[in-house]
Amino acid sequence: MRFILLSLLSGVILALSWPTYGFPLLLFFGFIPLLYVEKQIRDTKKHALLAFGYAFIAFFVWNVSTTWWIYNSTAFGMWFAEIANTILMSSVFWLYHVVARRVSFQMSAIFLCCLWLSFEYLHLHWEFSWPWLNLGNGFANFTSLVQWYEYTGVSGGSLWILILNFRIFKSLLLYLQHRDISIVKRSALTNGSFIIVPMLLSLFLFYSYEEKGDQVQVAILQPNIDPYLEKYATNDKVVGKLLIEMTDTLAKDNIQFYIAPETVFADNNRLRKFEFSKAKRTANKIIKGSKESYFLSGISMIDVFSDQKKIRKQTNEFKEGVYFDDYNSAFFIRPDYSYELYHKSKLVVGVENFPYQKFLKPILGDAMIDLGGTVAKKTTQDDREVFFTRDSIGAAPIICYESVYGEYVTGYVRNGADFLSIITNDAWWGNTQGHQQHLAYAKLRAIETRRSIARSANTGISAIINQKGEIVASLPYKDKGVLTGSLFTNDTITFYVKAGDYLARVAIFMMVFIFLYAVTRRRGAVGL
Repeated sequence: MRFILLSLLSGVILALSWPTYGFPLLLFFGFIPLLYVEKQIRDTKKHALLAFGYAFIAFFVWNVSTTWWIYNSTAFGMWFAEIANTILMSSVFWLYHVVARRVSFQMSAIFLCCLWLSFEYLHLHWEFSWPWLNLGNGFANFTSLVQWYEYTGVSGGSLWILILNFRIFKSLLLYLQHRDISIVKRSALTNGSFIIVPMLLSLFLFYSYEEKGDQVQVAILQPNIDPYLEKYATNDKVVGKLLIEMTDTLAKDNIQFYIAPETVFADNNRLRKFEFSKAKRTANKIIKGSKESYFLSGISMIDVFSDQKKIRKQTNEFKEGVYFDDYNSAFFIRPDYSYELYHKSKLVVGVENFPYQKFLKPILGDAMIDLGGTVAKKTTQDDREVFFTRDSIGAAPIICYESVYGEYVTGYVRNGADFLSIITNDAWWGNTQGHQQHLAYAKLRAIETRRSIARSANTGISAIINQKGEIVASLPYKDKGVLTGSLFTNDTITFYVKAGDYLARVAIFMMVFIFLYAVTRRRGAVGL
Protein backbone atom coordinates (compact mmCIF):
# COMPACT_ATOMS: atom_id res chain seq x y z
CA MET A 1 0.00 0.00 0.00
CA ARG A 2 2.88 2.39 0.81
CA PHE A 3 4.32 1.97 -2.68
CA ILE A 4 0.91 2.55 -4.27
CA LEU A 5 0.49 5.78 -2.30
CA LEU A 6 3.97 6.97 -3.29
CA SER A 7 3.24 6.18 -6.94
CA LEU A 8 -0.04 8.09 -6.72
CA LEU A 9 1.86 10.97 -5.13
CA SER A 10 4.21 11.16 -8.13
CA GLY A 11 1.25 11.26 -10.49
CA VAL A 12 -0.48 13.98 -8.47
CA ILE A 13 2.64 16.15 -8.27
CA LEU A 14 3.18 15.89 -12.02
CA ALA A 15 -0.48 16.72 -12.65
CA LEU A 16 -0.37 19.73 -10.31
CA SER A 17 2.66 21.06 -12.16
CA TRP A 18 1.04 21.07 -15.61
CA PRO A 19 -0.40 24.00 -17.58
CA THR A 20 -2.55 25.83 -17.41
CA TYR A 21 -3.38 25.94 -13.70
CA GLY A 22 -0.31 24.07 -12.48
CA PHE A 23 2.90 25.36 -10.89
CA PRO A 24 5.87 24.09 -12.96
CA LEU A 25 8.49 24.12 -10.17
CA LEU A 26 6.70 21.03 -8.81
CA LEU A 27 8.14 19.19 -11.81
CA PHE A 28 11.50 19.15 -10.02
CA PHE A 29 9.96 16.81 -7.41
CA GLY A 30 7.45 14.81 -9.47
CA PHE A 31 9.59 11.74 -10.12
CA ILE A 32 11.09 11.48 -6.61
CA PRO A 33 8.40 9.30 -4.93
CA LEU A 34 8.45 6.94 -7.91
CA LEU A 35 12.26 6.83 -7.93
CA TYR A 36 12.15 5.88 -4.26
CA VAL A 37 9.71 3.06 -4.98
CA GLU A 38 11.94 1.78 -7.78
CA LYS A 39 15.01 1.89 -5.51
CA GLN A 40 13.23 -0.19 -2.86
CA ILE A 41 12.18 -2.76 -5.46
CA ARG A 42 15.75 -2.92 -6.71
CA ASP A 43 17.32 -3.21 -3.25
CA THR A 44 14.95 -5.97 -2.15
CA LYS A 45 15.43 -7.79 -5.48
CA LYS A 46 11.71 -7.96 -6.18
CA HIS A 47 10.38 -8.75 -9.63
CA ALA A 48 11.22 -6.11 -12.25
CA LEU A 49 7.62 -5.95 -13.46
CA LEU A 50 6.68 -4.31 -10.18
CA ALA A 51 8.62 -1.25 -11.33
CA PHE A 52 6.44 -1.17 -14.43
CA GLY A 53 3.26 -1.58 -12.39
CA TYR A 54 3.95 1.24 -9.94
CA ALA A 55 5.13 3.49 -12.77
CA PHE A 56 1.85 2.76 -14.57
CA ILE A 57 -0.10 4.07 -11.57
CA ALA A 58 1.89 7.32 -11.47
CA PHE A 59 1.87 8.01 -15.18
CA PHE A 60 -1.78 7.07 -15.63
CA VAL A 61 -2.77 9.65 -13.01
CA TRP A 62 -0.62 12.25 -14.78
CA ASN A 63 -1.99 11.46 -18.25
CA VAL A 64 -5.65 11.34 -17.30
CA SER A 65 -5.49 14.43 -15.06
CA THR A 66 -3.94 16.60 -17.75
CA THR A 67 -5.40 15.35 -21.06
CA TRP A 68 -8.83 13.90 -20.16
CA TRP A 69 -10.41 16.60 -22.34
CA ILE A 70 -9.67 14.52 -25.46
CA TYR A 71 -12.87 12.72 -24.44
CA ASN A 72 -14.92 15.66 -25.76
CA SER A 73 -13.65 14.89 -29.23
CA THR A 74 -13.49 11.11 -29.10
CA ALA A 75 -14.00 8.78 -26.13
CA PHE A 76 -12.14 5.90 -27.78
CA GLY A 77 -9.30 8.22 -28.77
CA MET A 78 -9.00 9.55 -25.23
CA TRP A 79 -8.70 6.14 -23.61
CA PHE A 80 -6.38 4.93 -26.34
CA ALA A 81 -4.08 7.95 -25.89
CA GLU A 82 -4.09 7.77 -22.08
CA ILE A 83 -3.44 4.04 -21.85
CA ALA A 84 -0.96 3.85 -24.72
CA ASN A 85 1.09 6.79 -23.48
CA THR A 86 1.02 5.44 -19.93
CA ILE A 87 2.31 2.08 -21.16
CA LEU A 88 5.11 3.80 -23.08
CA MET A 89 6.16 5.93 -20.10
CA SER A 90 6.02 2.91 -17.80
CA SER A 91 8.12 0.90 -20.25
CA VAL A 92 10.75 3.63 -20.18
CA PHE A 93 10.80 3.48 -16.39
CA TRP A 94 10.94 -0.32 -16.41
CA LEU A 95 13.94 -0.26 -18.76
CA TYR A 96 15.63 2.23 -16.43
CA HIS A 97 15.01 -0.22 -13.55
CA VAL A 98 16.58 -3.10 -15.50
CA VAL A 99 19.69 -1.07 -16.33
CA ALA A 100 19.93 0.47 -12.84
CA ARG A 101 20.35 -3.02 -11.39
CA ARG A 102 23.62 -3.38 -13.27
CA VAL A 103 25.29 0.04 -13.08
CA SER A 104 26.10 2.72 -10.52
CA PHE A 105 23.61 5.30 -9.27
CA GLN A 106 25.27 8.06 -11.30
CA MET A 107 25.25 6.04 -14.50
CA SER A 108 21.66 4.92 -13.99
CA ALA A 109 20.63 8.54 -13.47
CA ILE A 110 22.33 9.56 -16.71
CA PHE A 111 20.66 6.62 -18.42
CA LEU A 112 17.13 7.62 -17.36
CA CYS A 113 17.74 11.26 -18.38
CA CYS A 114 18.94 10.13 -21.80
CA LEU A 115 16.27 7.45 -22.14
CA TRP A 116 13.47 9.91 -21.30
CA LEU A 117 14.77 12.50 -23.77
CA SER A 118 14.97 9.73 -26.39
CA PHE A 119 11.36 8.79 -25.63
CA GLU A 120 10.26 12.40 -26.03
CA TYR A 121 12.19 12.61 -29.31
CA LEU A 122 10.41 9.46 -30.51
CA HIS A 123 7.08 11.12 -29.72
CA LEU A 124 8.05 14.00 -31.99
CA HIS A 125 8.83 11.79 -34.98
CA TRP A 126 7.02 8.44 -35.10
CA GLU A 127 3.50 7.86 -36.43
CA PHE A 128 1.98 7.42 -32.96
CA SER A 129 3.25 10.89 -32.14
CA TRP A 130 1.90 12.44 -28.92
CA PRO A 131 4.39 14.97 -27.48
CA TRP A 132 1.76 16.83 -25.43
CA LEU A 133 3.32 15.76 -22.12
CA ASN A 134 6.97 16.26 -23.02
CA LEU A 135 8.35 17.61 -19.75
CA GLY A 136 9.71 20.90 -21.08
CA ASN A 137 6.17 21.90 -22.09
CA GLY A 138 5.41 22.27 -18.39
CA PHE A 139 6.81 25.83 -18.37
CA ALA A 140 4.49 27.03 -21.15
CA ASN A 141 2.65 29.46 -18.86
CA PHE A 142 5.85 30.68 -17.17
CA THR A 143 7.80 31.67 -20.25
CA SER A 144 9.88 34.28 -18.41
CA LEU A 145 11.64 31.34 -16.71
CA VAL A 146 12.70 29.53 -19.91
CA GLN A 147 13.85 32.22 -22.32
CA TRP A 148 16.94 30.07 -22.93
CA TYR A 149 14.72 27.72 -24.97
CA GLU A 150 15.99 29.77 -27.93
CA TYR A 151 19.21 27.77 -27.42
CA THR A 152 17.92 24.36 -26.28
CA GLY A 153 14.27 24.05 -27.26
CA VAL A 154 11.82 22.24 -25.00
CA SER A 155 14.22 19.31 -24.53
CA GLY A 156 16.44 21.65 -22.52
CA GLY A 157 13.60 22.08 -20.06
CA SER A 158 13.05 18.32 -19.91
CA LEU A 159 16.72 17.74 -19.13
CA TRP A 160 16.66 20.43 -16.42
CA ILE A 161 13.68 18.75 -14.75
CA LEU A 162 15.17 15.25 -14.89
CA ILE A 163 18.56 16.32 -13.51
CA LEU A 164 16.95 18.15 -10.57
CA ASN A 165 14.77 15.16 -9.72
CA PHE A 166 17.82 12.92 -9.49
CA ARG A 167 19.89 15.43 -7.55
CA ILE A 168 17.14 15.95 -4.97
CA PHE A 169 16.46 12.20 -4.84
CA LYS A 170 20.13 11.46 -4.15
CA SER A 171 20.14 14.01 -1.33
CA LEU A 172 17.03 12.33 0.11
CA LEU A 173 18.72 8.91 0.03
CA LEU A 174 21.84 10.26 1.70
CA TYR A 175 19.79 11.85 4.45
CA LEU A 176 17.79 8.66 5.07
CA GLN A 177 21.06 6.72 5.22
CA HIS A 178 22.98 9.08 7.55
CA ARG A 179 20.24 11.16 9.26
CA ASP A 180 22.52 14.19 9.07
CA ILE A 181 20.74 17.54 8.82
CA SER A 182 23.79 19.07 7.11
CA ILE A 183 22.96 16.94 4.07
CA VAL A 184 19.61 18.72 3.82
CA LYS A 185 21.28 22.11 4.12
CA ARG A 186 23.86 21.32 1.42
CA SER A 187 21.12 19.94 -0.82
CA ALA A 188 19.01 23.06 -0.40
CA LEU A 189 22.01 25.21 -1.32
CA THR A 190 23.31 23.24 -4.32
CA ASN A 191 19.98 22.12 -5.77
CA GLY A 192 18.50 25.52 -5.12
CA SER A 193 21.33 26.97 -7.21
CA PHE A 194 20.57 24.50 -10.00
CA ILE A 195 17.01 25.84 -10.01
CA ILE A 196 17.65 29.53 -9.44
CA VAL A 197 20.63 30.16 -11.76
CA PRO A 198 18.85 29.08 -15.00
CA MET A 199 15.81 31.09 -13.89
CA LEU A 200 17.93 34.21 -13.28
CA LEU A 201 19.59 33.77 -16.67
CA SER A 202 16.17 33.50 -18.26
CA LEU A 203 14.87 36.59 -16.46
CA PHE A 204 17.92 38.51 -17.69
CA LEU A 205 17.17 37.42 -21.28
CA PHE A 206 13.50 38.26 -20.79
CA TYR A 207 13.97 41.80 -19.57
CA SER A 208 16.88 42.64 -21.86
CA TYR A 209 15.34 41.27 -25.06
CA GLU A 210 14.03 43.83 -27.53
CA GLU A 211 11.72 42.71 -30.32
CA LYS A 212 13.34 42.73 -33.74
CA GLY A 213 12.05 43.62 -37.19
CA ASP A 214 9.40 45.83 -38.73
CA GLN A 215 5.79 45.97 -37.62
CA VAL A 216 2.87 44.66 -39.64
CA GLN A 217 -0.83 45.02 -38.94
CA VAL A 218 -2.97 41.88 -38.65
CA ALA A 219 -6.68 41.17 -38.38
CA ILE A 220 -7.32 37.79 -36.77
CA LEU A 221 -10.80 36.35 -37.37
CA GLN A 222 -12.60 34.26 -34.74
CA PRO A 223 -15.97 33.22 -36.24
CA ASN A 224 -16.98 30.97 -33.31
CA ILE A 225 -18.60 28.20 -35.35
CA ASP A 226 -19.63 25.22 -33.19
CA PRO A 227 -18.09 22.15 -34.87
CA TYR A 228 -20.65 19.79 -33.36
CA LEU A 229 -23.76 21.75 -34.34
CA GLU A 230 -22.77 24.10 -37.16
CA LYS A 231 -19.45 23.36 -38.82
CA TYR A 232 -20.54 20.62 -41.21
CA ALA A 233 -24.09 21.98 -41.49
CA THR A 234 -22.82 25.43 -42.50
CA ASN A 235 -21.72 25.67 -46.12
CA ASP A 236 -18.92 27.85 -47.46
CA LYS A 237 -21.41 30.41 -48.78
CA VAL A 238 -22.69 31.07 -45.26
CA VAL A 239 -19.16 31.11 -43.84
CA GLY A 240 -18.00 33.51 -46.53
CA LYS A 241 -20.87 35.89 -45.77
CA LEU A 242 -20.01 35.74 -42.06
CA LEU A 243 -16.32 36.55 -42.63
CA ILE A 244 -17.19 39.44 -44.97
CA GLU A 245 -19.59 40.86 -42.36
CA MET A 246 -16.89 40.54 -39.67
CA THR A 247 -14.37 42.51 -41.72
CA ASP A 248 -16.63 45.11 -43.36
CA THR A 249 -16.15 47.76 -40.69
CA LEU A 250 -12.34 47.47 -40.51
CA ALA A 251 -10.03 50.19 -41.79
CA LYS A 252 -8.71 47.97 -44.57
CA ASP A 253 -5.92 50.25 -45.75
CA ASN A 254 -4.14 49.62 -42.45
CA ILE A 255 -4.32 45.82 -42.47
CA GLN A 256 -1.66 43.74 -44.18
CA PHE A 257 -2.76 40.24 -43.10
CA TYR A 258 -6.22 38.82 -42.56
CA ILE A 259 -5.96 35.44 -40.85
CA ALA A 260 -8.90 32.99 -40.50
CA PRO A 261 -8.91 29.65 -38.64
CA GLU A 262 -8.29 26.04 -39.66
CA THR A 263 -10.84 24.48 -42.07
CA VAL A 264 -13.22 27.40 -41.65
CA PHE A 265 -14.16 26.58 -45.26
CA ALA A 266 -15.18 22.95 -44.78
CA ASP A 267 -17.01 22.02 -48.00
CA ASN A 268 -14.26 19.70 -49.29
CA ASN A 269 -13.29 22.08 -52.08
CA ARG A 270 -11.85 20.42 -55.17
CA LEU A 271 -8.12 21.07 -55.27
CA ARG A 272 -8.02 21.68 -59.01
CA LYS A 273 -11.03 24.01 -58.90
CA PHE A 274 -9.86 26.18 -56.02
CA GLU A 275 -9.64 29.20 -58.35
CA PHE A 276 -13.45 29.15 -58.59
CA SER A 277 -14.22 28.28 -54.96
CA LYS A 278 -16.35 30.30 -52.57
CA ALA A 279 -13.35 30.45 -50.25
CA LYS A 280 -11.20 32.25 -52.78
CA ARG A 281 -14.03 34.57 -53.85
CA THR A 282 -14.56 35.48 -50.19
CA ALA A 283 -10.88 36.27 -49.72
CA ASN A 284 -10.84 38.32 -52.94
CA LYS A 285 -13.74 40.41 -51.71
CA ILE A 286 -12.23 41.01 -48.26
CA ILE A 287 -8.91 42.31 -49.62
CA LYS A 288 -10.43 44.07 -52.65
CA GLY A 289 -9.31 47.65 -53.06
CA SER A 290 -6.14 47.31 -50.98
CA LYS A 291 -2.75 46.91 -52.63
CA GLU A 292 -1.12 45.81 -49.38
CA SER A 293 -3.58 43.27 -47.95
CA TYR A 294 -3.23 39.47 -47.93
CA PHE A 295 -5.62 36.77 -46.77
CA LEU A 296 -4.56 33.50 -45.05
CA SER A 297 -7.09 30.89 -44.03
CA GLY A 298 -7.72 27.22 -43.45
CA ILE A 299 -9.70 25.10 -45.87
CA SER A 300 -10.72 21.47 -46.35
CA MET A 301 -9.74 20.21 -49.82
CA ILE A 302 -10.03 17.04 -51.83
CA ASP A 303 -8.48 15.79 -55.06
CA VAL A 304 -10.33 12.98 -56.87
CA PHE A 305 -8.56 10.99 -59.59
CA SER A 306 -8.43 7.64 -61.33
CA ASP A 307 -4.79 7.63 -62.47
CA GLN A 308 -3.14 4.88 -60.42
CA LYS A 309 0.27 6.51 -60.95
CA LYS A 310 -0.85 9.31 -58.61
CA ILE A 311 -1.59 6.93 -55.73
CA ARG A 312 0.62 7.50 -52.70
CA LYS A 313 0.85 6.26 -49.12
CA GLN A 314 -1.95 8.48 -47.83
CA THR A 315 -4.32 8.14 -50.80
CA ASN A 316 -7.82 6.90 -50.04
CA GLU A 317 -9.88 4.59 -52.27
CA PHE A 318 -13.43 5.83 -52.87
CA LYS A 319 -14.47 2.88 -54.99
CA GLU A 320 -12.81 0.57 -57.43
CA GLY A 321 -10.76 2.67 -59.83
CA VAL A 322 -11.54 5.99 -58.09
CA TYR A 323 -9.17 7.49 -55.52
CA PHE A 324 -8.89 10.72 -53.58
CA ASP A 325 -6.40 12.70 -51.54
CA ASP A 326 -7.93 14.49 -48.57
CA TYR A 327 -6.22 17.70 -47.39
CA ASN A 328 -6.37 19.92 -44.34
CA SER A 329 -4.90 23.00 -45.99
CA ALA A 330 -4.07 26.68 -45.75
CA PHE A 331 -4.46 29.09 -48.65
CA PHE A 332 -2.91 32.51 -49.19
CA ILE A 333 -4.40 35.19 -51.45
CA ARG A 334 -2.37 38.16 -52.68
CA PRO A 335 -3.64 41.63 -53.74
CA ASP A 336 -3.49 40.52 -57.39
CA TYR A 337 -5.67 37.50 -56.41
CA SER A 338 -2.94 34.98 -57.12
CA TYR A 339 -2.72 32.22 -54.51
CA GLU A 340 -0.62 29.51 -52.85
CA LEU A 341 -1.55 26.40 -50.89
CA TYR A 342 -0.01 24.49 -48.00
CA HIS A 343 -1.18 21.07 -46.78
CA LYS A 344 -1.00 20.15 -43.09
CA SER A 345 1.76 17.61 -42.55
CA LYS A 346 1.84 16.83 -38.81
CA LEU A 347 -1.36 14.87 -38.38
CA VAL A 348 -3.43 13.94 -35.33
CA VAL A 349 -3.13 10.22 -34.64
CA GLY A 350 -6.29 8.31 -35.53
CA VAL A 351 -8.26 11.42 -36.47
CA GLU A 352 -6.17 12.37 -39.50
CA ASN A 353 -3.87 9.41 -40.07
CA PHE A 354 -3.75 5.67 -39.56
CA PRO A 355 -0.32 4.90 -38.02
CA TYR A 356 1.58 2.02 -39.60
CA GLN A 357 -1.47 1.11 -41.62
CA LYS A 358 0.27 -1.67 -43.56
CA PHE A 359 0.79 -3.63 -40.34
CA LEU A 360 -2.14 -2.54 -38.17
CA LYS A 361 -5.08 -2.37 -40.55
CA PRO A 362 -5.31 -6.17 -40.93
CA ILE A 363 -5.58 -6.33 -37.13
CA LEU A 364 -7.64 -3.23 -36.27
CA GLY A 365 -9.67 -2.72 -39.42
CA ASP A 366 -10.96 0.87 -39.49
CA ALA A 367 -10.92 1.35 -35.71
CA MET A 368 -8.16 3.97 -35.90
CA ILE A 369 -9.82 6.11 -38.56
CA ASP A 370 -13.30 7.14 -37.44
CA LEU A 371 -12.29 8.98 -34.24
CA GLY A 372 -12.83 12.68 -34.81
CA GLY A 373 -15.28 13.38 -37.59
CA THR A 374 -13.27 12.02 -40.51
CA VAL A 375 -13.18 8.66 -42.23
CA ALA A 376 -10.22 9.37 -44.49
CA LYS A 377 -6.49 9.70 -44.08
CA LYS A 378 -5.12 13.17 -44.68
CA THR A 379 -2.51 13.76 -47.36
CA THR A 380 0.61 15.74 -46.47
CA GLN A 381 3.50 17.47 -48.22
CA ASP A 382 7.23 17.09 -47.66
CA ASP A 383 8.41 20.68 -47.27
CA ARG A 384 7.41 23.54 -44.95
CA GLU A 385 5.69 26.12 -47.13
CA VAL A 386 6.14 29.83 -46.39
CA PHE A 387 3.80 32.42 -47.90
CA PHE A 388 5.60 35.58 -49.04
CA THR A 389 4.27 39.05 -49.72
CA ARG A 390 5.62 41.00 -52.66
CA ASP A 391 7.96 42.87 -50.29
CA SER A 392 9.26 39.49 -49.03
CA ILE A 393 7.58 39.22 -45.64
CA GLY A 394 7.28 35.51 -44.95
CA ALA A 395 4.30 34.07 -43.04
CA ALA A 396 4.40 30.47 -41.77
CA PRO A 397 1.00 28.74 -42.21
CA ILE A 398 1.13 26.43 -39.18
CA ILE A 399 -2.02 24.34 -38.90
CA CYS A 400 -3.29 23.31 -35.45
CA TYR A 401 -1.36 20.28 -34.08
CA GLU A 402 1.78 21.29 -35.98
CA SER A 403 2.36 24.08 -33.45
CA VAL A 404 3.21 21.51 -30.75
CA TYR A 405 6.41 20.46 -32.59
CA GLY A 406 9.38 22.72 -31.93
CA GLU A 407 11.91 21.36 -34.40
CA TYR A 408 9.19 21.01 -37.04
CA VAL A 409 8.29 24.70 -36.72
CA THR A 410 11.94 25.67 -37.21
CA GLY A 411 11.57 24.36 -40.77
CA TYR A 412 9.27 27.29 -41.58
CA VAL A 413 11.81 29.72 -40.16
CA ARG A 414 14.70 28.22 -42.12
CA ASN A 415 12.51 28.62 -45.22
CA GLY A 416 12.16 32.34 -44.57
CA ALA A 417 9.23 32.86 -42.19
CA ASP A 418 9.41 36.28 -40.50
CA PHE A 419 6.43 35.56 -38.27
CA LEU A 420 4.32 32.53 -37.44
CA SER A 421 0.61 32.26 -38.12
CA ILE A 422 -1.18 29.46 -36.31
CA ILE A 423 -4.64 28.56 -37.58
CA THR A 424 -6.54 26.08 -35.46
CA ASN A 425 -9.92 24.72 -34.41
CA ASP A 426 -9.77 23.73 -30.74
CA ALA A 427 -13.55 23.71 -30.36
CA TRP A 428 -13.64 19.90 -30.53
CA TRP A 429 -12.34 19.82 -26.94
CA GLY A 430 -14.94 22.19 -25.51
CA ASN A 431 -14.18 24.79 -22.85
CA THR A 432 -11.51 22.67 -21.14
CA GLN A 433 -7.79 22.80 -20.51
CA GLY A 434 -7.24 21.45 -24.05
CA HIS A 435 -7.49 24.73 -25.92
CA GLN A 436 -5.70 26.60 -23.14
CA GLN A 437 -2.74 24.19 -23.16
CA HIS A 438 -2.57 24.40 -26.94
CA LEU A 439 -2.35 28.19 -26.76
CA ALA A 440 0.28 27.98 -24.00
CA TYR A 441 2.51 25.68 -26.10
CA ALA A 442 2.46 28.24 -28.92
CA LYS A 443 4.28 30.66 -26.61
CA LEU A 444 7.22 28.22 -26.50
CA ARG A 445 7.47 28.32 -30.31
CA ALA A 446 7.77 32.11 -30.11
CA ILE A 447 10.75 31.81 -27.74
CA GLU A 448 12.49 29.01 -29.65
CA THR A 449 12.32 30.89 -32.95
CA ARG A 450 12.05 34.49 -31.66
CA ARG A 451 9.11 34.94 -33.99
CA SER A 452 5.89 36.79 -33.23
CA ILE A 453 2.73 34.72 -33.60
CA ALA A 454 -0.70 35.56 -34.97
CA ARG A 455 -3.05 32.79 -33.77
CA SER A 456 -6.52 32.40 -35.24
CA ALA A 457 -8.74 29.88 -33.44
CA ASN A 458 -12.28 29.12 -34.56
CA THR A 459 -13.83 29.48 -31.09
CA GLY A 460 -10.77 30.91 -29.35
CA ILE A 461 -8.45 31.68 -27.89
CA SER A 462 -7.14 33.83 -30.76
CA ALA A 463 -4.08 35.84 -29.82
CA ILE A 464 -1.05 37.89 -30.77
CA ILE A 465 2.09 36.59 -29.07
CA ASN A 466 5.34 38.53 -29.05
CA GLN A 467 8.88 37.22 -29.54
CA LYS A 468 9.31 36.71 -25.78
CA GLY A 469 6.30 34.39 -25.57
CA GLU A 470 3.95 36.96 -24.04
CA ILE A 471 0.32 37.24 -25.10
CA VAL A 472 -0.08 40.92 -25.94
CA ALA A 473 -3.68 40.73 -27.15
CA SER A 474 -6.36 38.02 -27.25
CA LEU A 475 -10.00 37.21 -27.88
CA PRO A 476 -11.69 35.11 -25.15
CA TYR A 477 -13.01 31.62 -25.81
CA LYS A 478 -16.47 31.57 -27.44
CA ASP A 479 -16.36 35.25 -28.42
CA LYS A 480 -17.08 36.00 -32.08
CA GLY A 481 -14.98 38.88 -33.31
CA VAL A 482 -11.87 40.27 -34.98
CA LEU A 483 -8.63 40.85 -33.11
CA THR A 484 -6.59 43.63 -34.70
CA GLY A 485 -3.09 44.62 -33.72
CA SER A 486 0.52 44.75 -34.75
CA LEU A 487 3.38 42.30 -34.51
CA PHE A 488 7.06 42.39 -35.39
CA THR A 489 8.60 40.47 -38.26
CA ASN A 490 12.07 39.08 -37.63
CA ASP A 491 14.65 37.48 -39.92
CA THR A 492 17.34 36.57 -37.36
CA ILE A 493 17.96 32.87 -36.73
CA THR A 494 18.24 31.45 -33.20
CA PHE A 495 20.66 28.71 -32.24
CA TYR A 496 17.75 26.31 -31.77
CA VAL A 497 16.47 27.01 -35.28
CA LYS A 498 19.93 26.08 -36.59
CA ALA A 499 20.55 23.05 -34.40
CA GLY A 500 17.07 21.68 -33.66
CA ASP A 501 16.68 19.02 -30.96
CA TYR A 502 20.40 18.37 -30.65
CA LEU A 503 20.13 17.54 -26.93
CA ALA A 504 17.80 14.65 -27.71
CA ARG A 505 20.03 13.35 -30.48
CA VAL A 506 23.06 13.34 -28.16
CA ALA A 507 20.90 11.65 -25.51
CA ILE A 508 20.00 8.83 -27.91
CA PHE A 509 23.68 8.08 -28.52
CA MET A 510 24.49 8.10 -24.79
CA MET A 511 21.45 5.99 -23.94
CA VAL A 512 22.47 3.28 -26.41
CA PHE A 513 26.06 3.33 -25.12
CA ILE A 514 25.03 2.94 -21.46
CA PHE A 515 22.50 0.24 -22.31
CA LEU A 516 25.09 -1.81 -24.18
CA TYR A 517 27.55 -1.33 -21.33
CA ALA A 518 24.95 -2.49 -18.80
CA VAL A 519 23.91 -5.65 -20.63
CA THR A 520 27.47 -6.75 -21.46
CA ARG A 521 29.21 -6.13 -18.11
CA ARG A 522 29.29 -8.62 -15.28
CA ARG A 523 26.76 -7.88 -12.61
CA GLY A 524 28.40 -6.81 -9.38
CA ALA A 525 27.90 -4.55 -6.46
CA VAL A 526 26.92 -1.02 -7.33
CA GLY A 527 26.96 2.03 -5.11
CA LEU A 528 24.35 4.52 -4.20
